[in-house]
Amino acid sequence: MHFNHPVKDSKFRQTRVQPLPHLVWRRWGAIALTTMLCWWSVAQPVALARTDVPPVSTIQPYIDRVVDRVTEFTLDNGMTFVVLERHQAPVISFMTYVNVGSAYEAPGKTGVAHFLEHLAFKGTTRIGTSDYPAEKTELDQLDRLFDKLQAASIAGRTAEATTLQSEFDALQQQAATYVRQNEYGQIVERAGGVGLNATTSADATRYFYSFPANKLELWMSLESERFLDPVFREFYEEKDVILEERRLRTDNSPVGKMIEAFLETAFPGHPYGRPVIGSEQDIRNLTRKDVSDFFTTFYTPNRITAAIVGDVDPAEVKRLAETYFGRYQTRSRAPDVVAITPVQSSSQTVTLNLQTQPWYFAGYQRPASTDPDDATYQIMAAVLSGGRTSRLYRNLVEQKIALAVDASNGFPGDLYSNLMLLYAQPAPGHTIEEIAGLLDAELQRLKTEPVSATELERVKTQSRAGILQLLASNQGMVGLLAEYQAKTGSWRNLFEELKAIEAVTASDVQRVAQATFVPEKLTIGRLLSEEKSE
Repeated sequence: MHFNHPVKDSKFRQTRVQPLPHLVWRRWGAIALTTMLCWWSVAQPVALARTDVPPVSTIQPYIDRVVDRVTEFTLDNGMTFVVLERHQAPVISFMTYVNVGSAYEAPGKTGVAHFLEHLAFKGTTRIGTSDYPAEKTELDQLDRLFDKLQAASIAGRTAEATTLQSEFDALQQQAATYVRQNEYGQIVERAGGVGLNATTSADATRYFYSFPANKLELWMSLESERFLDPVFREFYEEKDVILEERRLRTDNSPVGKMIEAFLETAFPGHPYGRPVIGSEQDIRNLTRKDVSDFFTTFYTPNRITAAIVGDVDPAEVKRLAETYFGRYQTRSRAPDVVAITPVQSSSQTVTLNLQTQPWYFAGYQRPASTDPDDATYQIMAAVLSGGRTSRLYRNLVEQKIALAVDASNGFPGDLYSNLMLLYAQPAPGHTIEEIAGLLDAELQRLKTEPVSATELERVKTQSRAGILQLLASNQGMVGLLAEYQAKTGSWRNLFEELKAIEAVTASDVQRVAQATFVPEKLTIGRLLSEEKSE
């Protein structure tokens, strides 16, 4: 994708993730876009101008060699491991991919998946505490006091609520005396670990970092412990952190407000219509029991995929996985979410007037990533916005009509029907209406004129370039192997997707464009400057 997106590590520092190429990277890029837009920051596009990439038949031997070094196994409890052995450097990258995200939250409990991701760094009964039995007593008392405080506040018993708040604050300070802050992260850092991080999206939650090659067993121990024996300590302190995060990314961000309103309009009554971070009221009302119940229900071994890429012996990986992760008890998998595609009879529009520069959004309903035309949607998005040679960049950015423009698939997730999203920021002296007209003209062009052979080959070349970059990156491979294994049932589909992209024809693009870019699938977002409404 075109974006750098902010995520937080276990110490809640803002970090940056490098941009990924289109197409083969699309699923991972869609996650990047989802995270970026859910955290409400939009960046300008970057170029992907590789013209010296060999044809797919030439890179196939490289792909085959990678495939030959991948092994997979499933533990008796249902947890799956995918391992790519590569010995170029004495490092290992890890990802624990939990196949559940905010789409699985119950009404009134929005934000619980993201809250759990934060708390997964807080430690266990042995990590992060100086005296767990004493700490547990304080934590349980805090939970009971919070329930009383909530009841008094709701009932309007102000004096009682004030007294309870004072008791709560004092008990919270006492509980904090047992906490060894960020001990989990410190253990990782002292052992040479880098990139300790996690992300939550509508579809999944991912935990990842890298270690020196001689720390494989330490990762097995630490990662298995935090999901075998978690303690959701510092819950109320973390709630304040998340509320501040929401204020920064949504409540005080015009783009954040627009995206939240846009998704509510595009997905009424649908899991994708809810913010990943949660509503402010829901976050305030969440309890430790809510997080614990979500964890128990959905963090079952058969929803967890671990990917390991680097300087490892697959046989040793399996032996250690059986020793450490084999301790997880087999549990029934909770039913998957059933999401009904919203039905529209015409286009729908949401308009916000705020103190901001204007932005234009257009989202068209498209099917889930399992649809046979998924590769065609990827090609279509790349034709529109695949770097500086793309149609939208040439016709809007180079002509100084827009400061930024992009088209992307899979927003805000791709397990269910979702949106192909186009958005642009007008340049000074240009209007939302002008942007809307030019975007629509490009979509009509896709519907009426076959994509040229040159353009089609350009985006397929980008796909091959993405594969070549992927083959060289431990971090990229670990994310994609986990993603494809969990979402599609096999990591091999990562490479099968390249073949599907190569098979897309100009007539496929025209056919899918004609079916997609119609008013009854369109949601429009208009973010206008409060000082000068358009």
